[in-house]
Amino acid sequence: MPQGRRVLITGATSGIGRGLAVELGRRGARVAITGRREAKLMETADAVKAAGGECLPLLGDVTRTADVTRHYALIRERWAGLDWAILNAGVGGATNARKFNAEQYHGIFETNVGGVVNWLEAVIPDMIAARQGTIAAMTSLAAFRGLPNTGAYSASKAAVLTLLESTRLELRGTGVSVVTVCPGFIRSEMTAKNDPKDMAFIMDTEVAARRILRGIERKQRLVHFPWHMSFLMRYLVHNLPGVLYDRVAAKSVRK
Repeated sequence: MPQGRRVLITGATSGIGRGLAVELGRRGARVAITGRREAKLMETADAVKAAGGECLPLLGDVTRTADVTRHYALIRERWAGLDWAILNAGVGGATNARKFNAEQYHGIFETNVGGVVNWLEAVIPDMIAARQGTIAAMTSLAAFRGLPNTGAYSASKAAVLTLLESTRLELRGTGVSVVTVCPGFIRSEMTAKNDPKDMAFIMDTEVAARRILRGIERKQRLVHFPWHMSFLMRYLVHNLPGVLYDRVAAKSVRK
């Protein structure tokens, strides 16, 4: 159980990040949380404390190496390191090749991939030295295929998926575990912008947080849910012949 465990959660101002932080607080963990919106960050910190946990709020941006370095220095000063690092910060956004905007793609990759890379550089050396620790990062079931209208998001999450696989293999024997988290649709600020008809099997944040923490506690290689969407994306869609996938997926492209 996470009682007293030292945990980092990036992107904890809303959604899954906030849900994870509050649930860990309820379990008596010491939780460091990061976010760019000060008011929302402090709301999460208050919720963690109200739930029974200790919280260290860290205002800043995962895409800025100076912020990440400063945040980890504060964590080390307070707790001498981490047991878990949950790299959750991420952004979405509709994209379409007919109106290709490179700046939009760079922004999504900078947060979803760059934010993970920055924190991996910060936490891995100490975890290796301690011969213990778990790194979990948030990808998505959207990582298993190039979905229309979400090209930047799907591609960024696919990059994180393969990055974590390589990292897991390279850290074998060090005592450091790597957990890849692939959720489907979760109720959050990000998904609130979507048409409900486009979000099959959407799950409440609290339920998702408990699923994720159970997988991290067990050091699962891959945490994926809900099972209906996971089966659809990981087995049916992923294994469809390219020509057939193109015909089916192209029908959902918004003109």
